[in-house]
Amino acid sequence: MSQPQFLVTGAHGFIGAWVVKRLLAEGAGVFIFDKSADPHRLRLIMDDAEIAQTHVIEGDITDGEQVSALVQQHDITHIIHLAGVQVPVCRANPRLGAMINVVGTVNVFEAAKNSGGRVQRVVYASSAAVFGEAEEGRAVSEGEAGSMTTHYGAFKRCNEDNARVYFLDNGISSVGLRPLTVYGPGRDFGMTSDPTKAMKAAVVGRPFHIRFGGKTDFLYAADCADAFIRSATANLTGAHVFNLHGATEHVADVVTEIENLLPAAKGTITFTDTPIAMPSVLDDTAIVAALGAVPHTPLAQGVRETVARFTQLHAAGRLDTSDLDA
Repeated sequence: MSQPQFLVTGAHGFIGAWVVKRLLAEGAGVFIFDKSADPHRLRLIMDDAEIAQTHVIEGDITDGEQVSALVQQHDITHIIHLAGVQVPVCRANPRLGAMINVVGTVNVFEAAKNSGGRVQRVVYASSAAVFGEAEEGRAVSEGEAGSMTTHYGAFKRCNEDNARVYFLDNGISSVGLRPLTVYGPGRDFGMTSDPTKAMKAAVVGRPFHIRFGGKTDFLYAADCADAFIRSATANLTGAHVFNLHGATEHVADVVTEIENLLPAAKGTITFTDTPIAMPSVLDDTAIVAALGAVPHTPLAQGVRETVARFTQLHAAGRLDTSDLDA
């Protein structure tokens, strides 16, 4: 059997970098499609020799002809679609957010449709932002989506509906995955990046304020990446949407883990009492039923691995702290 060829859109982003790392470890062919040529997030978790195994294509996800052409030219067999802009950009410029998050996703499905059956499944990033607020501590299932409070969440829900129609009209199977607070090296943008930034700040000896509190569903980056890859390679037919659950913990627990690892940081990491206006527990029964047991890295282990990597990068003079200044 020939080597699978993966197209990863938005691969120079946070989750994209982790997906690329895990795919390379499995020996897959990896084509990076990103508007940015800057691989700095890849360099946080891989060495240059690993990165050199990828094929980088600069482009714009809103250019449907380019997306379809590269799928054809490079014999792409699997698409993991992660290109998008997050809540702050969508709030500031809804038109741009819709072009990238919605039209860009339609372009990916069109490329799959035009592949002559070679691409049998699209896996794309949805989000827990498709949920409104929920009762504290109650696990929400996939069917409870609705009452979104951000343009970002509305765009992601639109993508889920479009994916369903592409299956009905064109037989294109898909999996949309809904993570919430993903953390780990490379997470540097958006409110839910604050716990990761706090870990980095502690490593370099700086104070940091996390802009939310309460409990949230923490998902380690490696687990998130593995879920995308398993969804792309599983024999699933239809338009599926799955929650991604990690570990539901209080923000105070993250601070405690940081302080346990870096005692000098004690008292320098603070947080607000206000929780994120999204459910704190995502029910992952459906994805477990479809794919089997999925990885759940305990929070303590995930924080330990993140702090260790930041410490290693800092010692080598390679830890970018520009996100702490933003």
